[in-house]
Order: sequence, then C-alpha cells, then structure tokens
Amino acid sequence: MNITVFGGAGFLGSHVCDKLSDAGHRVTIFDLKPSLWLRNDQTMLSGDILDEGLINMATREADVVFNFAGLADIAESNQRAVDTVKYNILGNTLILEACVRHKVKRFVYASSVYVYSGSGGFYRCSKQACEQYIENYRDVYGLEYTILRYGTLYGLRANEKNSIHRFVKEAMEKGTLHYTGSPKSLREYVHVEDAAQSSVEILEPQYANECIILAGHQSMRVEDVFRMIAEMLGKKIEFTFEETSSKEHYEITPYSFNPKVGKKLAPPLHTDMGQGVLKLIEEQYRQLHPELHSVNGVLLKK
Repeated sequence: MNITVFGGAGFLGSHVCDKLSDAGHRVTIFDLKPSLWLRNDQTMLSGDILDEGLINMATREADVVFNFAGLADIAESNQRAVDTVKYNILGNTLILEACVRHKVKRFVYASSVYVYSGSGGFYRCSKQACEQYIENYRDVYGLEYTILRYGTLYGLRANEKNSIHRFVKEAMEKGTLHYTGSPKSLREYVHVEDAAQSSVEILEPQYANECIILAGHQSMRVEDVFRMIAEMLGKKIEFTFEETSSKEHYEITPYSFNPKVGKKLAPPLHTDMGQGVLKLIEEQYRQLHPELHSVNGVLLKK
C-alpha cells in the first residue's frame, strides 16, 4: 500500500516508517525537517502540517495515513497552549479533511494513555479533542480509523524529552538521577520497536475503528528503573526525588473512569527492558567516546 506518515522523522514515527517499509509498503514521510533515518526506499516531503496545499500533495495517492505530528511533550504543551491547539488539533483536522478528499482507506492516529487521565494538561486535552474529531469523521464521512494510545516509550533515536534517554544520559555524565515526582510512580515502559511493529500490525481489518492501547508488559517504579541503570553502569549514582503537586504526570495509573475503553495490544515477543536500556547506555557511551568503535560487541580504540 501507499502510506503517508506525518511526523515520520521523529522518534516513534521514524521507527514506524522502517517497519512499514520492511513490510513492503511504499512510505512517504512528511515532516518539518528531512528525516535523519530516511531510507532509499522511502520518499521525503518537508513542510508544515498547517499548509493545506502540502497536506493535499502528501495524501493524494495514499491508501493509509498515519499522524504522529504535533507537540508531543506534556511540559512543552502546557507552556504553549495555543500552539498545542494549532498543531495537535487543527493540524490533525486538516489531515482528516485531506483524507476524506482523497478517499484514504484508513487514518491511524497516535494518541496517548493520558487521553482519559486526570493528568496531562493541554496535551491530554488535545488528544481527547482529536479522538472525538476522528470518530465524528467516521460517522459523517465514513473515514475508517485506528487510534493508538501509546504508553511510555523508550529506545534508540529519542531525545532528552524522553525520560529513559534523559535518565541514562544524566547518570553517565553527572553520576546523578533526578525525578520530579514520587519514586513510587509506576510506568508501563514499552520499547519503541515493539510499539512500531504493533503499529503496522493494526492495519489488519479487525483493528479498523478501534482504540488500541500499546503499552509494556510490566509496570516498573521509577526508583527501580534508577536502580537498574545504576547496576548496569556499575557505579554509585545519587538519586533525588522532588515531590510535586503538579498534575502533569500520573503516579500509579493514567486511567480514570470513562465509558470509552480501549483494547490493549501486547505483542507476545517484546524487547526485554534491561536489554533495551543497555542499548541506550551503549549509544550514550559512543557519543561520549567517539574514539571507540565496536569489534565483535566490544568497544575498542580506533
């Protein structure tokens, strides 16, 4: 199929594009800047998701459209409420309009487990609004959709807005680990490649017009993640936790009562979190020590 991925140059989007290409689909990536991970079998379009002309160009030949674009960081969204409306809600609606115009068969939207939480601020509000728009586009225009509510992602290609990436970097560079919130906070961490693979599998007919939760198999407390990183690095790390009354992030569960329940899709084969974090540590170590290269899995001086 011809598949257009808005926001396909980002952390999650780029991995989904790779999995789509691996599955034999023809992938067009639409993002503000060219993807650092663009493959020879992928097409790149650079532009803004508020540019209706470019959106139309990107969706004209598409059978399926994914939307990962917009503001994805909760703290940033809370500082940029108007931009969150523009890029998350208006941008998504412009893409929906183009999908209807060009008779796209399925629209896949990257939502969040925060969507029906009491936490998440303006980010949560934007995801709620988009889910409701998507459902109404189905009712009014017959546009089929799949909504993917992602849990706490980690893995390669993330930036410092990603919690696990930030933890590993801080531990390696400063010998400290700081968290704003309770050490008992639970998260269902899911490796980005597992989430990306599931994001391709949901193109099967049985996932049409469904809300799918893509989260990890096992919950971990933040303090246990800190201990795991410290043990892997083999050195003493100073842990600090700053209690806060902010409702940006949940503590135990992102879910609050709502009659619209999503179905959780947990792949039977998944990346062990310890192995995933080890890969991040290796990546950070390579960046700190560019003079090293890998020989049979061992880092040696060039």
